[in-house]
Amino acid sequence: MPEQSCGFRKASCHVEWIFAPDDVARIRFAFSPIWELVASLRTLRDPARHSLHLPWLRAVRPRLAGLDLSELFALVPQRGYLVDFVTPTPDTPMPDFAAELERVRRTPPDRAAAEAGWVAGADPRVIERFRADPAAGVARVADTLQRYWETAFADFWPRVHALLEGEVMRRSRQLAAGGARELFADLHPNVSWRGDRLAVVRNWSYSAPLGGDGLVLVPTAFWWPDTAAVVEPYQPMLVYPANGVGTLWAASPPPAPGALAALIGRTRAQILTALADPSTTTALARRMELTPGAVSQHLTVLAGGGLVTRHRLGREVVYRRTPVGDSLVCAS
Repeated sequence: MPEQSCGFRKASCHVEWIFAPDDVARIRFAFSPIWELVASLRTLRDPARHSLHLPWLRAVRPRLAGLDLSELFALVPQRGYLVDFVTPTPDTPMPDFAAELERVRRTPPDRAAAEAGWVAGADPRVIERFRADPAAGVARVADTLQRYWETAFADFWPRVHALLEGEVMRRSRQLAAGGARELFADLHPNVSWRGDRLAVVRNWSYSAPLGGDGLVLVPTAFWWPDTAAVVEPYQPMLVYPANGVGTLWAASPPPAPGALAALIGRTRAQILTALADPSTTTALARRMELTPGAVSQHLTVLAGGGLVTRHRLGREVVYRRTPVGDSLVCAS
């Protein structure tokens, strides 16, 4: 929904969710590759504000020549409201970029057009073009997100994934041990627990019961140092900076472009990178635009080298990277 300005009372504005007695049990954690991807658009345009990501920025800037991001920049401005349809609330604890991107593609055109109209400060010609044919606009945006992911983010996702996964595990234990009061006590200075409600300082106002929908807490690396809130008509979501973001690029430099491909071959490197999230042969084939037979052959080689492992879940076989595979992708 669009932000409703508080004018000169900006400091007093907040988003507030009111909890019924059983709503705490509906708190869940998740993280989102597409949220990180969209957040990184602001990093590209305002590196001084997100200076801890400069190692990533230096690595990806040369890759972006020829990739037109103007429509994404218009819909995701440096400040203020960005269209919600490009950051769907995670609906699974096992994030998958392809699945999230498909949810973006399924955005109703009228919803996308309305949200584009709420964006302030964007190039009006770009917004007008999008709203004139929102179905085509959604398709273009999804295609650009796909290219941007493959160009600037897929290589780096395993490292971000590891940071966010660790944060989810730690916070889940904290919630189980100490309840909501302890969880929100140190989540972020903008966040406070007030008896039966959670308040988040924002530059717009909103207050409503959760109404049984639950609240999804989403740690982030690229939205640092800010929080973000998503409300109706979407699943309520609070985005907050994960602990340890400052060390994300400190352990070693980002992976050199093409290094993994030079070692094991481009297609196998792409498959190994895609296995940041466990996947089946069919799903990988769809994402890589290869035949299932070709993907199966590459997975056999990767498994023989100890880089992936396979597990049967019902009728499907799911592949995931081994620690050795992780170390190669992360170039740690």
